[in-house]
Amino acid sequence: MIQSINFPIAPSCIAPFGDWETLRRRLGALGLDGVEGICDPCEIDESFPADLLTGYHLLFYADWLDFYLQREPALMKKFGSWEMVEKVYGSRTPKAFFRQFRDDLDRAIGWNARYVVFHVADVSLEECYTYRFLHSDWEVLETTVEFINQLLDGVAPTFDFLVENQWWPGFTFTDPQKTEYLLSHIRFPRVGIMLDTGHLMNTNPAIRTQSDGVDYILSMLQAHGSLSKSVKGMHFHQSLSGRYVRTHTGTMPEDFPEEYFRGFAMTYPHIERIDRHRPWTDPRCVELLEAVRPEYLTHELSSGEHRSQLAAAKRQLGTLRKGGWL
Repeated sequence: MIQSINFPIAPSCIAPFGDWETLRRRLGALGLDGVEGICDPCEIDESFPADLLTGYHLLFYADWLDFYLQREPALMKKFGSWEMVEKVYGSRTPKAFFRQFRDDLDRAIGWNARYVVFHVADVSLEECYTYRFLHSDWEVLETTVEFINQLLDGVAPTFDFLVENQWWPGFTFTDPQKTEYLLSHIRFPRVGIMLDTGHLMNTNPAIRTQSDGVDYILSMLQAHGSLSKSVKGMHFHQSLSGRYVRTHTGTMPEDFPEEYFRGFAMTYPHIERIDRHRPWTDPRCVELLEAVRPEYLTHELSSGEHRSQLAAAKRQLGTLRKGGWL
């Protein structure tokens, strides 16, 4: 099993460690193999050593479907003008939008990524609060399949292509029929699932404890039967946010800004309170690893800054030892 942490490949993120070799030593001391990288095309650290990369998380836009399908009324309602649309997506056309993803995939291939992760979801800022969704799971899945097949057309299968579950419309790993559709319609010989444990917990606001979360995730794995064998990797963390979701969703905040980027800045902390990315402290989490036996395990943990991210990873690794896994 290859173990890593999630880490942006950017000068501002490696700066607290001094350099990549220092980070490599710190990861090695924890028994980790490297990083699952992600890049902002505007801030890539060209000094990054490719052999530190275990896998690669492709760029993503949370709200992309209406832009990709060029639904102008929806875009104008969300962004107000085509000028703002271009600021958000870096282009006005699906062709240029797609090029961003192909360039990012080429970057991952150039760095010899063992696996590539792709988000399968769509959610607007408004929907993050209201939980009244404009697009169905099926609409997101069908459009995503079309997009992925175009992205992977002619690409050599030198890596595993892993779809990641969210709690927004799209792929949630709560409905085996939809999971089967997604996996079976992607035309690539090495397709699989990156199961995000915290995201799966976010689909059930009734979860109150980590142990409840373990039971729920195990029930979803059981419900998927043989499809669970497609889980090749795990983003490992826990998210207990049901109380927050029950009390802070359903309506828009009265003071929500009209300007998109101000609204985005207000929404980001709201999402962090839903999607907690906290380390597991209940040793029962080991049952999830025993059920899946993943090839790739990413300790995808959130913290105020990257040095404390390593402390969070150390804590989670300690939980795995208590559970008898390591």
